Amino acid sequence: MSFIPPVLPRAVRVLRASSNPISNFRSPHTPTLPRQLPVPRNSNHLQRRPFHTTPRSQAAVKNPYSVLGVGKTASASEIKKAYYSLAKKWHPDQNKDSSARERFQEVQAAYEILSDPAKKEQFDQYGEAAFDPNAGFGHGAGAGRGRRGFTEDIIFGDNIELEATISFMEAAMGTSKDIPIHPLVQCKTCTGTGMKSGTQKKNCGRCGGTGTRVHFMQGFQMASTCDACHGAGVVIPRGSECGTCGGSGATKESRTITIDVPAGVDTGMKVRVDGEGDAPQMNTSSPSPTKTRRGDLLVHIRVAPHKEFKRKGSDIYYTATIPLTTALLGGQVKIPTLDGEVNIKVPLGTNTGDMVTIAGRGMRELNSPKRFGDLKVELKLNPPRTLTPRQRTLLEMLADEFNDKTARRIMNVNGEKDGTSPYEQHKNEGLLKRAWHNLTHQHDEMPKDDDDQNKKASGSG
Repeated sequence: MSFIPPVLPRAVRVLRASSNPISNFRSPHTPTLPRQLPVPRNSNHLQRRPFHTTPRSQAAVKNPYSVLGVGKTASASEIKKAYYSLAKKWHPDQNKDSSARERFQEVQAAYEILSDPAKKEQFDQYGEAAFDPNAGFGHGAGAGRGRRGFTEDIIFGDNIELEATISFMEAAMGTSKDIPIHPLVQCKTCTGTGMKSGTQKKNCGRCGGTGTRVHFMQGFQMASTCDACHGAGVVIPRGSECGTCGGSGATKESRTITIDVPAGVDTGMKVRVDGEGDAPQMNTSSPSPTKTRRGDLLVHIRVAPHKEFKRKGSDIYYTATIPLTTALLGGQVKIPTLDGEVNIKVPLGTNTGDMVTIAGRGMRELNSPKRFGDLKVELKLNPPRTLTPRQRTLLEMLADEFNDKTARRIMNVNGEKDGTSPYEQHKNEGLLKRAWHNLTHQHDEMPKDDDDQNKKASGSG
């Protein structure tokens, strides 16, 4: 296992962060300790995500309170907080869902209304019709087209993705894991600007400060992002870079964060810790970005297999082997559970593959902490592979009792010898056979031997 070494050695400090499980990632890696997953990073390219909000002129605006999930009495700070959260969630660079762009535009339009006191007042008075271009209002969305829309640059850092393996019992009971991470943090020397004190950025010489370059191809004019400033329009002059971070505005830091893994997690689920990813690198950002946001920490969970239990959702499966006699006669067997051993009843005449269900003894359901799955016990017969003469005799007698014509017999339990009467055979058979025959009354009607009858007739005996 290897981690990317830090640029600057720093003291390791332990943090505890709230974490939420999410799902739908599966990795075949099987380490026993967290492993850093490869996350694409480009120190020369800033992940810059400007939020530009402009009124939509072709469709009616949705209720901005519903879109942002706030009430009409929400304060400006509450509205702004809701906007940042939803904008980050639905930004097309962050969310690859097909509906993300449309949702992001709805969030932008909603915030433009509620962040402007005049527009907010119009909506509160006239409702959605005030911003419907087809509604005939003289004020509202149409009146605001000559004004500059709300524009704010939010710079996001990269997420850090790790993988951690936990035991089956840790997944069942919940656990805490100490995760060593090496995030990019804001450079303390330049406070994230990437420049020496007293210096400032200058316009990019390649694009003239526009952030784009125009090309002509087959008679068409095409614009592309400037590869020198990556669309920012400004660059740090050579020699003005911060000596600590080299102009990136961020440095590596080593620390350990403790995450809480809830009971019921399964392989493929993730634990997200907000704001514990990389800080953005500022060497190609605008001169004064409004906001910066660190990325998140994503811990991909892998649950190690258990030697006795199998899992399917919240249900647990266990295979219990039982003796042949217990299967035939019924009885009880002791089995393990997540909480200790319990006895279960084995019904009379149990066969291999029969299932016994113990309700509520499975895994905790992740989204319903008070609900548990079931423990399903599959019963499997364990017949003896060798038999003593006495055991075989008893089984052959049992086969006779059940009128089993297919069982192989080698002990000659009820066989007859040539020239020997049944009564003579009964007298000479072993104690075990004689006891069985007497118990089952097989020789009650057997004719007596002639000598015995003569002795009884003569009175001698």
